[in-house]
Amino acid sequence: MNQNNTLVGSKIKGIRESKNLSIEEIAESSGLSVEQIASIENDQNLPSLGPLIKIARALGVRLGTFMDDNDAIGPVVCRAEDRERERSISFSNGATDARKHMDYHPLAQQKAGRHMEPFIIDINPTESLDYKLSAHEGEEFIYVMEGEVEVEYGKEKYLLKEGDSIYYDSIVKHHLHGAPGKSAKILALIYIPF
Repeated sequence: MNQNNTLVGSKIKGIRESKNLSIEEIAESSGLSVEQIASIENDQNLPSLGPLIKIARALGVRLGTFMDDNDAIGPVVCRAEDRERERSISFSNGATDARKHMDYHPLAQQKAGRHMEPFIIDINPTESLDYKLSAHEGEEFIYVMEGEVEVEYGKEKYLLKEGDSIYYDSIVKHHLHGAPGKSAKILALIYIPF
């Protein structure tokens, strides 16, 4: 597992401990199981964004706090050449096999006080349809840069190809993944009210 995954788990644990909160208290506030939170903190489980958002809310911090904030007040410019050199952050796409995941390239890590989380996301191909839908507060905008993705939203499924986009309320159960057997690259903008 890459170093940034370790960073996310250890940041969650560090924030929780600095607030003198137990794993049980975070589990109760977030609606997640004690085992799930412990496995994320100990880097045994690649989390998907849904649980991370719930943990952030339970801790009273923004999602971006787990992703290496450097607290720049003004605009933040993310150069393509810098993004290519930086390691990505890997999360599960919610599949039961945690090896099937997405690589997130954050585009605004240094921006303090942000309410939006912009990412370029590389989606690895999978044939598995064994995934769990998740819901959380906020909104998401997805633009397909390469490949094809499938978005399950409520009871509907949407197949998006290069150049297509979708904007939806995250409170409705949803899941985004590559079209069966296909990889993809997307621009994702996640808004989480705080």
